Amino acid sequence: MARGQRVEIDGSESVPNFHGKELRFQREGGEGLTLEQLVEGSFYGATYLSEIERGRRRMPPDLARQVDRVLKTDGYFERGCEDVRKARKGGHAEYFADAAEMERFALTIEDWAPLLVPGLLQTEAYARAIVRAAVPRASDAYVQRNVTARLSRASIFKEEEPPAFWAILDESLIRRAVLPPEGMAELLEHIARVVRETRSLLQIVPVTTALHPFMMGMTRIMTFADAPSVVYTESLHSGQLIDDPRLVRSYRQSYDLLRADALPPEASLAMVEEAAEGFRNGTDRG
Repeated sequence: MARGQRVEIDGSESVPNFHGKELRFQREGGEGLTLEQLVEGSFYGATYLSEIERGRRRMPPDLARQVDRVLKTDGYFERGCEDVRKARKGGHAEYFADAAEMERFALTIEDWAPLLVPGLLQTEAYARAIVRAAVPRASDAYVQRNVTARLSRASIFKEEEPPAFWAILDESLIRRAVLPPEGMAELLEHIARVVRETRSLLQIVPVTTALHPFMMGMTRIMTFADAPSVVYTESLHSGQLIDDPRLVRSYRQSYDLLRADALPPEASLAMVEEAAEGFRNGTDRG
């Protein structure tokens, strides 16, 4: 998309789009404020507000209060925060909701997965086991809602212009038997099939690599055609979106170094398929 090109918003697509369209209408009406003028005095930038207007990010309550004050909208946007929060959650943990929504608009998605298979590569059995392990006392309805949300994310691969996906996995993920052998074989075969069919890239960091630049939890880097890149990091029961350009560059450098420590894509796929065969034949002991 050309720089400065206006993006038309279809408010009927979703609750975030509806409130984003109304935000633009209110901002451009009256005195015709720019994005910069509306965020002046806040901790947020014009790009962040632009993402909200296009339904790609959730408006934080503190920014909503400023918008209501500047636009004199009598608390409308602060009240709308709860509607958008519920609409975006859609079965995902609240801290992941924004990152999940942004997947749909990404040019590239690059995952580092040291502990869990990325959601875009999970099978139903694996997703169910992970959700149940994380929240063992949750209701069946809660588990099913979360499983459905995880699996539905893979629909981005069916888009006309899907994001380019690159995943780097720790070898322990394909060795540790978190499912019965049949389930593990199905998971690994599914990973290999998705990677091949979508022309994605997969690399494995072998267990023999004792030290590497990403000795930490799950990390994702996303780039966009008309917005700055972001990094999403996650740990137990929490996650964080990072858009500070300096930090994003640092994460990018670490991810590039990690690629160099990982096995080449074809060798990595061969390892995954060999492990799948081992689980099917009972020769992989995890």
